[in-house]
Amino acid sequence: MIRFLRAALARERRTLTILLVFLVFSAFWAMASGFWLVFRLTYVLAFLIPTSFLVAWLNSRGLEGVADRKTDRGQVGQEAHEIIEVRNRSLLPKVWLEVDDPSQLPGHQAKRVVVIPPRRSRSWIVETPLLRRGLYEWGPLEIVATDPFGVFRLRRRFGASQQILVYPPVFDLPHFYVPPANLPGEGRFRRRTHFVTPNASGVREYQPGDSFNRIHWRSTARTGELMVKTFELDPASDIWVLLDLDRRVHVGAGDDSTEEYAVRVAASVARHYLLANRAVGLISFGRDLEVVEPERGQQQLTRILESLALAAAVGDAPLANLLFEEQRRFGRHTTLVVVTPATDDSWLPAALSLVQRGVRLGVVLIDPSTFGGTHSPLMLYGELTASDITTYVVSRGDDLTLALSAPGGVPQWQS
Repeated sequence: MIRFLRAALARERRTLTILLVFLVFSAFWAMASGFWLVFRLTYVLAFLIPTSFLVAWLNSRGLEGVADRKTDRGQVGQEAHEIIEVRNRSLLPKVWLEVDDPSQLPGHQAKRVVVIPPRRSRSWIVETPLLRRGLYEWGPLEIVATDPFGVFRLRRRFGASQQILVYPPVFDLPHFYVPPANLPGEGRFRRRTHFVTPNASGVREYQPGDSFNRIHWRSTARTGELMVKTFELDPASDIWVLLDLDRRVHVGAGDDSTEEYAVRVAASVARHYLLANRAVGLISFGRDLEVVEPERGQQQLTRILESLALAAAVGDAPLANLLFEEQRRFGRHTTLVVVTPATDDSWLPAALSLVQRGVRLGVVLIDPSTFGGTHSPLMLYGELTASDITTYVVSRGDDLTLALSAPGGVPQWQS
């Protein structure tokens, strides 16, 4: 009974419920008293309800709605654009139409009330600022037709839903530095690549899709067939970014959380090295183990940002276990950048064993005490710097460009 009353008093049925209650009450009152004014009220209510439904039903017929969503990927700080168009195919004007393209996007406001003349259409542009990374749903387009008294609300949906992926923001890190681990003997250990580099390794037959600027004309003249140059990469070390998503070490919520700051740091560090034409990979363990193998170029940055857009601090793998399980990926002369809010040193032995094997290590500590946590990374910071490991500290409210420009800088708890 309680559930029925709650459903009856729901916002979209509230007016109709009240009118029906008045109709029943006035009908009993009129039958009992015989008073002519109550009979008139009963007639008015009995006529108003079906008439309102008819008006709302006619108002919902002959409609077409289209939402042209221009953006399916974006980055925090950009805007998502869509064009909404509603067409009236009937000979009657459409009034009191509520048009909305619902979305989980924070700050999304697409609802509008429109009036459309017969055989006409209305269209407008909706711009939504992208405020938070993640995967969100758009649509389907909803049009609610109602009557002048708001008794009935008939809802129609047009089109299908669409997803939009929002990447985390990235920051320029012109002065970020971790001691490099370049391979010795440049030119001795090289890998083939589809990139154009200064190191041409040979020629092969032309294949559809090859760029004309890679054609080797002397070989083409000698063989009578189109031949293109192949290239090799310099033996620069791979860069790995390891993002700690253990739920037990993260604090805060939303944009003011260690999770969000750690994701932004990982994205910015990856972009920094990719712009320097280095091969960058990413490892994280949130809902599942995510491994993006090291590659170069803009497409690699897109893959890393896609992974980070969905990253969530819900993992149950401690950083020490992650370092131990994935140590086979960190060969000699590899550079590893660890991003973590962990304040205990349980993972430090695993990190030091990698350093002893020749891995160059850098650490970015997200200070959880500035996000409402109870622990400070002061002791861990001291152990890392004593082990000659380049360490940065990021606190809540820091400008990442500045915070990641001075290794061994002064954290808030030392100022």
